[in-house]
Amino acid sequence: MDFTAVHEALALKSYDQIADICDTLMLQVASEGVAFHEEWPYAVHLLGHIYINDINSARFLWKKIPLAVKESQPEVSAVWKIGQRLWIKEYSGVHEAIREFNWSPQILGFVAAFRERYTKRMFELLLSAYSTISIQDTALFLGMNEDDTASYALQQGWILDPASRMLTVKKQAVATEQKLDPSKLQRLTEYVFHLEH
Repeated sequence: MDFTAVHEALALKSYDQIADICDTLMLQVASEGVAFHEEWPYAVHLLGHIYINDINSARFLWKKIPLAVKESQPEVSAVWKIGQRLWIKEYSGVHEAIREFNWSPQILGFVAAFRERYTKRMFELLLSAYSTISIQDTALFLGMNEDDTASYALQQGWILDPASRMLTVKKQAVATEQKLDPSKLQRLTEYVFHLEH
């Protein structure tokens, strides 16, 4: 079986394309009637769906994986543990699931990229949901220890009150770009002209 496209996507760090590549390849192989379950890169395929935040597809893929594969490939179960935590919205558990498994070299970079992406997503969630938050709670969301969390938040412009150990969120300025459409300007001019005369 030829997994060249998957290996190339991993090598080029095109992680957002891996789920589509694997889905297409799986359909192609299944339509040819080839037995593929034993050698299929299920861990990579599952993580591909999780990486693009397509937890439903990851869940359905998990249900299709034969029990023998789940039992013989612990890395597949470890990736699914990340998916489970996301499914039940146990945000701090995602980081625990990542840390508690010794990932193979083939998938280690992919897991690290997911962790970084997930940390950024959680930071954006905190940014939109809180005006102040404790360092302890922020650390749970970001999967870091409290010192690293404080340092990370300060780098992002947040303010730390050392006495209360609370972080004040610095909201990012939302830049709204208004485009002047000549037809809209013309209609506005005609409307004002009509009102005045």
